[in-house]
Amino acid sequence: MSKIATRIKETATSVRGKIQRKGKPTLSFPLRSLSNVKYHPKKGFLELKGKKKTRTLTVATVKTFAQTLRMMSQAKTLVEDDEIMTKREAYYVSKNWDEARFDEQPESDTVLDDIEALFEVNREQLGFIPEEKGGEIAGQLTVIDRQPDTGKPLRIDCTQFGSGAYSIPISVEHLKFETKAKFILAIETAGMFQRLVKHSYWRKTNSILVSMGGVPTRACRRFIRRLADELKLPVYAFVDCDPYGMFNIYRTLKVGSGNAAHINRYFCVPKARFLGVTPQDIVDYKLPTHPLKEVDIKRARDALKNDPFVRHYAPWQEAIKQLLEMGVRAEQQAFAVHDLNFVIENYLPEKLAAAKSFLP
Repeated sequence: MSKIATRIKETATSVRGKIQRKGKPTLSFPLRSLSNVKYHPKKGFLELKGKKKTRTLTVATVKTFAQTLRMMSQAKTLVEDDEIMTKREAYYVSKNWDEARFDEQPESDTVLDDIEALFEVNREQLGFIPEEKGGEIAGQLTVIDRQPDTGKPLRIDCTQFGSGAYSIPISVEHLKFETKAKFILAIETAGMFQRLVKHSYWRKTNSILVSMGGVPTRACRRFIRRLADELKLPVYAFVDCDPYGMFNIYRTLKVGSGNAAHINRYFCVPKARFLGVTPQDIVDYKLPTHPLKEVDIKRARDALKNDPFVRHYAPWQEAIKQLLEMGVRAEQQAFAVHDLNFVIENYLPEKLAAAKSFLP
């Protein structure tokens, strides 16, 4: 029996024993929020402080408690059988649990997150996989996968996809890599990624391009993390100049999030640096802008007040204040005001020449 399966069994046995002794069993979960995390620059990620929430079996909690135990049982089976299940499938499987079934998927997702935090593992290690794609890759990288039926090595050259790209699989732990690239460029939007691919930007710069497609999935972040660590490559993030791009996307990529603090150490990319778009870029490159929305302003102010990562770095505090004073936001595609390929021929070369000045 695997270590994870053994831990699940031990926890369930403890709950059963408490019930048999006519006691009230409890399960303690780390509190997943920014209020319960701290930032360690040397470690490079947001980690839990130690606050926990305790779920006690009572009349009021009996359904959630039962759902948690049933999901733990499902995870144990998946691990032992070397099987996988999507989060959506987990929701539908619960329809066989009678009164313990979930009414909506957000309920099952929350219980799954709790179990992940309870055992301090990522849900992929429990056999549960996401529905979403993991991101796309183009450039100077060879991925060594394996044939599903035979297990034989399968070499995938990411320079040979023409106008397309290699899709990151939902599980990346078994992959191996070969590259002579100089850096990784992680890009927020699929549109900008496609422009760089069309013009073989990766060939001109000897780089690896990654399309994050908004907030990068866990598979995408884990893929980039492995590339950065194992191939010793710098990672530069190229996102929109707005609080969402800066924190929901970049901050999550670099140091993780409060909600996933129990697993940030697996998925964050501490080596990542913020190439742009910065508030100063709006000024320097005379970019067209849009007014900040109320949600942008709230997100920026919350970051200044509550985000441990932002509070640690003065340059980020200055950048946010500058953005709030300007009252505007700008998209990656805004460089097209000068020329469709201005970002390739001017902006990126100029920024990469001053990599030491990137925001942390």
